[in-house]
Order: sequence, then structure tokens, then C-alpha cells
Amino acid sequence: MSTTSTNTDDRKEADRLQKGGHLSSLKRRPEVGSFLVMMFVILAIGFASNGNAFNALGLKNNFSIISQFGIIATGACLLMIAGEFDLSIGSMIGFAGMSMAMMLKWGLPFGLGAATPLTAFLFTLAMTLALGWLIGTIVVRSKLSSFIVTLAFLFFLRGVTEVSFRLINQSTQISGLPDYKETSWFASMFGGESFAWFYDAWFALGSNINRAGNQWVSGFDARVVWWIAVSVIAYIVLSRTQAGNWIFATGDNRESARANGVPVDKVRISLFMLTALCATIFAACQVFETNTADAAKGNLKELEAIAIAVVGGTLMTGGFGSVIGVIFGAITFGLVANAVFFIPSIDGSYYRVFVGVVLLTAVFLNESVRKRITGGL
Repeated sequence: MSTTSTNTDDRKEADRLQKGGHLSSLKRRPEVGSFLVMMFVILAIGFASNGNAFNALGLKNNFSIISQFGIIATGACLLMIAGEFDLSIGSMIGFAGMSMAMMLKWGLPFGLGAATPLTAFLFTLAMTLALGWLIGTIVVRSKLSSFIVTLAFLFFLRGVTEVSFRLINQSTQISGLPDYKETSWFASMFGGESFAWFYDAWFALGSNINRAGNQWVSGFDARVVWWIAVSVIAYIVLSRTQAGNWIFATGDNRESARANGVPVDKVRISLFMLTALCATIFAACQVFETNTADAAKGNLKELEAIAIAVVGGTLMTGGFGSVIGVIFGAITFGLVANAVFFIPSIDGSYYRVFVGVVLLTAVFLNESVRKRITGGL
């Protein structure tokens, strides 16, 4: 056999191994499954709605729900990678919304005067971060399961929210607040609109003009910007910083991480505070967009956040997850949750059926990925 023929065979073999290596590497990515599910949902809903789900108004409504899911699911994802759960996220949303609305209506606590959107948010954030710190500290010091501790706070915070509403406001709802986003730059950051340039450019051919000749939709909700910001920061922290390594190490093997100098307890407490921060951002977007608050806000959002994180490739056992996968999962869940508005023949209860089926499937797929990475351990 000639040298030329041998070299050619070697190159073919190297190309084959390289392709196999790329495919094997792709299969190890935690977000692959969520991406495939997302693409299927996009195509299915686009076809079933005759494209209405992705017109100007459809995109705005869809991304309004998607960004809500994405904000809280990102915080839940990082916490789950560290091996913990937070079932108090939904109640924290209701508590934070109540706190901001009550201060905007009745004034700051301790007789500090009238509240502005900025001061109401800062006071609320201080309380929610303190609660996140308390939850994390109880979990760390008591060595109890975070599932049990946060389940207790789920009931505690929801009860405190409802009792406070009734005592101070004589109702579990507050409505009719001034439209602060019209006069306050800070309120507009949460309740206003964003990416107006996108609608001006993407729908410039007339699909964003109503029958009266006016612009149909002027931009996405401001919460989309917050979702992007939270996702980008979380991605950078996980993939580019020492803190990201600490988070993965904490969830993978806590004692081994501690022996190697990882501040395990601080990491866990900080991540509980992160989920509280995400819940507060979620609540602020709701309050300043609708000028209302309700004690029931955030109900079951903690379960949706965990489900999205799992569908996005995060392991229930910790040590493995992906912010990109959470983005795909949030898009999937948001589209399905909103599908009833574009496909009237669909019963809204099918959303729960979808969540159950996809969640169970994701658990099996994630476990399969984990075994491939760890060699079956």
C-alpha cells in the first residue's frame, strides 16, 4: 500500500473520530433535550395557530409569560445545581408584591413618609433578601432538608401576606394604584415597554398596523429585559467565574467541596437569597405593570420554576445544569401556557398535562445524560 493511500485512510479515520467526538459531546449537553422539545412546540403552535402566535401581539404576549417563567426558573436552576430546592418562591412573589403595593398606598414603615416606587422596592428587597438569608441559614445550621424548610416558609409567607392584607387593607387585593410608570423612570424599568426598535424594524411592512392606521404593538414588556439580564449574569457566573465552580462543586459532592476550600454554606445561603431576589423582580414587574397587587399572586410558581429547570437539563440531585437549557424550557412552557389564547379549541387544563408528561420525560433523559457523563455511577 502506498504512503499516499495510508495518509488518506488516516485522514478519513481522523475525520470519523472527530465527527463522533462532536456528536458524543453534543449528547452530553444538558440543554439538548429542552432545545428539541422547544423546537417541536414552536412548530406545532405556529402551525395550529396559523402563525397568529408569532405575529406582533402574539410575540408580546408570549414573551410576557416566557420572561416571567425565565426570571424565577433561573434562580431555581442555580439553587438546584447546588443541591437545594426552594418551594417558597411563589409565596415570596405574593409577599413582595403585597409589600410594595401596601407601601405605595399607605406609606413607608416606621412613619418614614410617603413611598416612591424606588423606596418601596428597596424596602421590599431588603425584607425578601433577609428572608432568603434566614431560609438558607436554617437549612445550613439545622441540616434539615431544604424541601421541608422552604415548604414551611411557603405556608408561612402566604399566610402572613393574606393576614397583612386583611388587617391593613381589609381585602386581599389592592387595585387602583397610580400609573407610576408614566411618571417614574424606576417604575418604567419594571412596568414599561422595551425593544421598541424591534417592532419598528421587524414589523415595518405593515403587519403591526391596526385598522385605524395606528401602531398595533409598540414593544415588549420591560420584564423581558430583566429576564435577559438575569440569564446573562447567571450564565457568566456559572461558566466564567470561580463562584460558578463553587456552585457545581457544592451540588456534586458537598463534603469533598468543603475539603477543597469551597465555602459551601455561604454558597447555599447566597443562592437562597438569589431566588428571593428573582421573586422580588417578578413581583415588581407585576405591580408596576398592572398597578395592582393580590395575595394570591405567585401561586404554584415555585413548582413551575423547578419544572422548567428540570426540563432545561438541571439534575434533581444537583451538580449538573444549564442556564441555556432554562431559557429553552421557559420558552417551551410559556408558549404552551399561552397557547389557549391562540388556539381556542385547546382546553387550558392540557397545560398541566403537558407539564406532567414533559417533566417526567425530562427526569429520565437527565438521568441518562448523568450516567453517560459519570460512566454509569
